Amino acid sequence: MKANPLQFHPHLTRRGAIKGLTLGAGATILSPFLAGLAAHAAGSDKAIRRRIVVVMQSNGLRPSFITPSGHKWKDDGKGGTNTREVFELSLADRQLPAALEPLTPFKDRMALIQGLSGRVALSDHSANHGALGCYPANKVLGQTIDSALADALPAVFPHVLLGLDGGSDVMNYAHSALGPNKPLPTITSPDLAFRSLFGSVDGGSSKAQFNRQTHLLDFMADDVTRTRTALAPDERLKLDRYVEAFESLHRRQEQIAAMQEIIRKNAPQLGEKRDTTISSLILEAQFEIGTAALIAGLTNVVTLKSGSGGQRFGKYPELGAHDLHGLGHGGSIAGKTNEESFIIIHQLHTRLIAEMARKLAAIPEGNGTMLDNTTILFLSDSGDSHHPGLRNWPMVLIGNLGGRLKTAGRYVEFPGYGQSNHRTIGSMYSTLLQAAGKPRPKFGIDDIALKDIKQGMPLPELLA
Repeated sequence: MKANPLQFHPHLTRRGAIKGLTLGAGATILSPFLAGLAAHAAGSDKAIRRRIVVVMQSNGLRPSFITPSGHKWKDDGKGGTNTREVFELSLADRQLPAALEPLTPFKDRMALIQGLSGRVALSDHSANHGALGCYPANKVLGQTIDSALADALPAVFPHVLLGLDGGSDVMNYAHSALGPNKPLPTITSPDLAFRSLFGSVDGGSSKAQFNRQTHLLDFMADDVTRTRTALAPDERLKLDRYVEAFESLHRRQEQIAAMQEIIRKNAPQLGEKRDTTISSLILEAQFEIGTAALIAGLTNVVTLKSGSGGQRFGKYPELGAHDLHGLGHGGSIAGKTNEESFIIIHQLHTRLIAEMARKLAAIPEGNGTMLDNTTILFLSDSGDSHHPGLRNWPMVLIGNLGGRLKTAGRYVEFPGYGQSNHRTIGSMYSTLLQAAGKPRPKFGIDDIALKDIKQGMPLPELLA
């Protein structure tokens, strides 16, 4: 009987066995995973991959929607806060507001941030590139924070940008940038995103439609079998969970394809615009794709966007939300109040964030899980409101990026706009860069109305 070339030999190290694997169709997908295992077996710090996810929703995130129970937001009458010193509360014995309720299982890993301004990016609706660039809206004046983080945390795909368009385009250039006058495309078609990231296991196919006949793991089956043979039992468990992400992803692709057919046949009154009928499923699919890319090790930075800048907020007819712009002007969904209607839309997003966090928390990594080495930033591209004032830009952080951020169940309110120790969103972004290992002395362009205030410098209150 021939010896199994991958069977462990008494003098063969685990690291050597992993490095010796020769893969076929699954090489692109499995190689990042195996590289991590090999590095971990060798005791290398490179085994721990740090990741950042930016989730940006349109139409504003009101301060009250991230204020925990038992605390009242002290509005200065202009959308900012009256707070004069850094104010902090523990979330341990407090309930999250309804908009964030789906994130409750992660309350002890979360920081709710208020008081940071971004008036340099002031616009009538979306701040567009200014939201992540901390510079004037409607211009591409420099690199946005998500792109800068991609430079700090390199991977096979340095930066994965996925989203839901407010119209029918398959790409959108409204929010992220590689540098001055270099906007980055966000893929708003799940089909295109899937093929762009996982095309190697689809035989390099360039089909315009979802491949409903072929299961993703068919291309990986032989490689997975050989890989499992060479791994120790605990590492086989990691691989099994890793593969589950691809199964889930493919199931989601099939579900979306099936829903498109059903909608076309049974909802003709909605017309041929599929995005007007399955927006929530498109967004769900994009979260699935982004999560799978993180788990695969294909990327360490994912940006997920809902809405396309300007007044393109997206539509959710399946939820009764046919006009999110009208919602920003006091409208409602299915007889709900305006506040309740906004909460419905926010919860759609926070449920998807929670599901992403749950999947990352289920995968062992180092002495913890993938979520322990990840930070998710949730914010709106128009700050605090549909028509923003940007004296306050509410933000939510989940995860501490491998212990580099202080996010363990905190509500932090920074001094109000114009106070001597006020901070801007540029400070949040330089904080993330420092935590990611590529610090800058400051980030973004200064707000000239804030005289004698140091802007864009890291926040020691959030750095571990």
